[in-house]
Amino acid sequence: MSTTAPAPQPYGAEVVAEYGTELQLTRVLRTPDGGHLWWQGPGAQVEGPLLAPAAHLVPRPAAGSGAALLTVPERAGDGLLHRVAGPSSAAAWLRDFRPQARALVARALASTALALRTLHAVPLPPYAELPLGAPPGLGRLRSWAHGSGELRERTLACWGARRMERLLDWADALAPQAPSKDARSLIHGWASLGALVPPLSRGPVALLTGEDLAAGRPELDLGWLLGELVELAWTTPHQNPVDLQRVLLEAYGPGPDPVLVGRSAVLRVVTHMQDFATYRGWDDELLGYIAFTAELIDEEGRRAVPQGVS
Repeated sequence: MSTTAPAPQPYGAEVVAEYGTELQLTRVLRTPDGGHLWWQGPGAQVEGPLLAPAAHLVPRPAAGSGAALLTVPERAGDGLLHRVAGPSSAAAWLRDFRPQARALVARALASTALALRTLHAVPLPPYAELPLGAPPGLGRLRSWAHGSGELRERTLACWGARRMERLLDWADALAPQAPSKDARSLIHGWASLGALVPPLSRGPVALLTGEDLAAGRPELDLGWLLGELVELAWTTPHQNPVDLQRVLLEAYGPGPDPVLVGRSAVLRVVTHMQDFATYRGWDDELLGYIAFTAELIDEEGRRAVPQGVS
């Protein structure tokens, strides 16, 4: 059980938001100069402190490139502190139904695509010396798949063993557990709408980066974001994600395998389902997720990749 130290609060900073689960805690502060600090720390079920040991590999985007800033954190208490220009994530902005809010998210996704392309081009050391394994999220997914508990038992009853095997095969292909020649890129590991912070007015788009850095295929980062958009469309019927999906993929450019991108999107939705059950507890809403993820596995996440975009 974690004994998380209190989040630091720099002199003059004002807390504007606090939230979290037993996996991770987040505190957002506004500084006197109008900037913002995002502190993330370990939740009650996580042994702290949080670390970002490979953050020195993260590149800075070229000036004027339009790419988001991959913000590298500094240690603060048991957690990590990011300095950004905005108080709210893209996930929060998507709950604002004004057209200008959606346009803000679209611009942020385009900037993020450029930043991810730069990150994926960073040369990795020889695979035998690679200090990075698979993203922690996939580690939790594998532990759940091989473990026990109500969600796993109900999921297997609906999915059958074959769907679970397919899911684990996809995870192994996209991000091997151990350093491997197949882990061809430095990846963000948790490229998510919740980690994407548009500026409130001035300043760069920021993607909180560091703790989940991993080695794998670039498609995993793209599918992670696209999977969140697919899930949003399912949970919020009036949300049509196709325009935002196109923005991300077109800004990233050619190269990613659309089949692997779709499979990565499925991994994201299942990981969210599993994390919810582990760190918040069972809820009957998860029965809908089990059926929905069975559909996603069968179609290999094709709805995450709009036709005509590859």
